[in-house]
Amino acid sequence: MTNPACTQPGCTGSIVDGYCDVCGSPPGAAPVAPAASSAPAASSAPAASPVSGPTSGPAGASSSPSSVSRASNRLASAPLGSARATAAGSKLTRKLGTSSSRLRGARLGAGITTIPTIPPLDASKAILDNPVVPENRRTCPSCGNPVGRSRGDQPGRTEGFCPNCRNPFSFAPKLKAGDLVGGQYAVAGAFAHGGFGWLYLARDQNVSNRWVVLKGLLNSDDPDAVAAAIAEQQFLARVEHPLIVEIYNFVTHDGAGYIVMEYVGGTSLKTLLKQRMEANNGQYNALPLDQAIAYVIEVLPAFSYLHDLGLVYCDFKPDNMIQVGDAIKLIDLGGVRRIDDQDSAIYGTVGYQAPEVAEVGTSVASDIYTLGRTLTVLAMEFRGYQTTFIDSLPPVSDIPLFQQNDSFYRLLSKACAPDPADRFVSADELRVQLLGVLREVVAERSGRGAAAHSTSSLLFGSPSGEEESVPAWRRLPPLHEDDRDPQASWLSTVSVTEPRERLKALLAAPERSPEVLLQTGLAALAAGEYLEVDSAVAALLADDPWEWRAVWVSGLSALARDDAAGAQSAFNAVYGQVPGELAPKLALAMSCQLSGEDDVAEGLYLTCARTDATYIAPAALGLATIRSRRGDLDGAVAALDLVPPTSGAYIRARQQRAHTLADSGRGLPALSEAMVSVDHLTIDPVDRANLSASVFRTALEEVRTKGPRGDLTIAGRPALEPDLRDGLEAAYRELAGHEPTKQGRVAMIDKANDVRRWTLR
Repeated sequence: MTNPACTQPGCTGSIVDGYCDVCGSPPGAAPVAPAASSAPAASSAPAASPVSGPTSGPAGASSSPSSVSRASNRLASAPLGSARATAAGSKLTRKLGTSSSRLRGARLGAGITTIPTIPPLDASKAILDNPVVPENRRTCPSCGNPVGRSRGDQPGRTEGFCPNCRNPFSFAPKLKAGDLVGGQYAVAGAFAHGGFGWLYLARDQNVSNRWVVLKGLLNSDDPDAVAAAIAEQQFLARVEHPLIVEIYNFVTHDGAGYIVMEYVGGTSLKTLLKQRMEANNGQYNALPLDQAIAYVIEVLPAFSYLHDLGLVYCDFKPDNMIQVGDAIKLIDLGGVRRIDDQDSAIYGTVGYQAPEVAEVGTSVASDIYTLGRTLTVLAMEFRGYQTTFIDSLPPVSDIPLFQQNDSFYRLLSKACAPDPADRFVSADELRVQLLGVLREVVAERSGRGAAAHSTSSLLFGSPSGEEESVPAWRRLPPLHEDDRDPQASWLSTVSVTEPRERLKALLAAPERSPEVLLQTGLAALAAGEYLEVDSAVAALLADDPWEWRAVWVSGLSALARDDAAGAQSAFNAVYGQVPGELAPKLALAMSCQLSGEDDVAEGLYLTCARTDATYIAPAALGLATIRSRRGDLDGAVAALDLVPPTSGAYIRARQQRAHTLADSGRGLPALSEAMVSVDHLTIDPVDRANLSASVFRTALEEVRTKGPRGDLTIAGRPALEPDLRDGLEAAYRELAGHEPTKQGRVAMIDKANDVRRWTLR
């Protein structure tokens, strides 16, 4: 059957499967006029060669006779959706399918944990009937001295002058319902009182009558307060971020200034903590640790954004983050200032503000400090955080949360370090490490174990699946190279892998950049040139005392030299710098295992095994060794059972399981289970024969001393003396076939003959 020709002018195609196989037009389509040529009627230029390339035809298709349409829309498609429903005569409406629901995840929790949503609050119900600032919260906006307090029967004044500094104060709302501010905002009433004064709800009569917030001042005559309000408006005019409350306008009314902000009808984390405390009969009830971490993780991009603009937040605390639905907003940016601002007043809160701010001012590091302190308050009852521990953390021995979550404590210790140079250098760095800590917390709570997910690290590769015979330092995760290093391009040209030749090439680098020094140290380590390793590490640390990667290399070098204490010290320091990473935990566990710190090693191995699937095998093997060493056979077997069949170390784990059971002294049942461990596995024939010989030899001795067990089988043979003799004989003969020397083969055959059972032949 001949396909009909296409009806488009100049097209030589045919209609195939309902469309032209050249231009893609359907049959009977209206002709498309060719585009007018822009070339002159006559030209001295030679004609284009027919093979120089396709020319544009109708609908952008090639007009070359040899072209074939590659458009997928001409292919047949199985009926789906409305086409399928119509064909089946169905009138069903579409349901929310599993794929669509799976693709929608809650924003909070970083996809690792789930945070309960909080419904939005009706603005009209938030308005206070009698807006009054409690006397215990009345302090002078200038010097912080208590003001407006009652004396005897005399109630405290809401307006007056501070007896300490003589500056005026006022806690009375300046606006009332019905006031029209800026000719646009109709006031509904006051709904909260903050550090800068009353907050009012109003309707924006110019924009859909939407709710807005008017933020007033404690006292319009206070120059610092006025300057801070104006500064907030100026800064936030540049700020556009989905996690930061939006500033619409700045207006005045009766001589007072007001910032007009987006209304965020949610619940602050401070209010959330109060609600939990009330529900707990007045006892402090901190947020679950994963929830507290998730909140801070969610707000960190807002801090990164501000820092990129050259701004610092200064006054972060639970009051200033609001949750609405499954999203959060950073509010109350009255303390925002430029990083290089040395003159304007600094606003902060006792217990949250970094200790160096009073002397050296604010910085990215001081913002990191407030984030760490806020996280601590959210996660536990932080008694004395505004007094005894105003610039420190409580001892680990006093806080169960710190004892149970070492990585969390390490992270707080770095975020809240007394020296700002010791803190995380950016909100992004803090966020990456917090995500790692959150994964550990969730894994421990859920007990996922071998079902744990694997997550790529930005700093380390995956652990090696090398055999135990490979040096420990080689089995640890490798460092990722820094592609931003000045010598990254040059390093990519160094392809030699032989350690000594690579070391020689690296020592001739045009510049000894940090990455060059790291690669030099690693090449020297592989070549066994430990003095060169020490030299590279020293050069790195001399240039940057905070370069933890240099300390990591020194730890690898210590492992290679069997210096367990040195390795332990190095990896412990790295752990403190990147507390959300598993690599230093695995390295520290190995070092502690070598130095006899089994309890510490076991805890670290457990963390690795249940948090990330790629760490299960090395952690499980280490756990098994530790538990076997202290006689915990069941624990050792349970650890080896964590290694999944999909792991490259599965066969090794099953073999170790078999040997552990075979050497346990638990009798015939354990010997039977030992052989089951390697059943159906493809392992080295010599290894299998050696294991079989060991098991059958032990089982034969057991039967001789304690009697047979016909109800048990070992490698498919009943636990009876004749059958066990047959199994042991077969194992010896198998081993004889693998002996490289005649003397060895004869010795094995002699062993086989010695155990061979008697026959009548």
